[in-house]
Amino acid sequence: KDKSIKALVEEGVLSSKFAELNSPDLPYDRPLYAHQVKAIKKAVAGRNLVVATGTGSGKTEAFLVPILNYLFREEEAGTLSQPGVRAMLLYPMNALANDQMKRLRRLLENYPKITFGRYIGETDTSGDRKKAIKSFKEIYPQEKILDNELFTRKEMQDAPPHILLTNYAMLEYLLLRPADSSLFDGSTGKSWHFIA
Repeated sequence: KDKSIKALVEEGVLSSKFAELNSPDLPYDRPLYAHQVKAIKKAVAGRNLVVATGTGSGKTEAFLVPILNYLFREEEAGTLSQPGVRAMLLYPMNALANDQMKRLRRLLENYPKITFGRYIGETDTSGDRKKAIKSFKEIYPQEKILDNELFTRKEMQDAPPHILLTNYAMLEYLLLRPADSSLFDGSTGKSWHFIA
């Protein structure tokens, strides 16, 4: 065990906005593991890193805390309101991306300023948010609907989310299709900072 997020905030490593998350998925006072603290400090300092540790040992926090910190710092600087992907979470399988989406929903439920979306094969292509939410509720009836979650490809193309989740197969399409160029290019493509 090592320092908590609260202790890292008090040291000035992390933004004080972590207290506003108020999420049981990322307790403010709970001690993190030493490898998480080391990874967070390196990532916040702008270093690239690889975390290799066992299942359930907190790899997600090692990359998600620095990403959230970056977005909180953007909010403090007044640039968070500008659409554009800041972080892409790349997964080999949809099941892993879906699990991470559940976690993001719980984490960002009390923080609607940070947008996120899952762009995979089953992401709605109609562009109709209401239709996409209805389909989503049929598949995931227990999940909450958040205003900061983007549900359609069109929503993500028009105003790219701060955090984009996808898989390897879809990433290849995203890089090739002109309709998806706003995720990587132009005025909304200038904000990229993380690939996890």
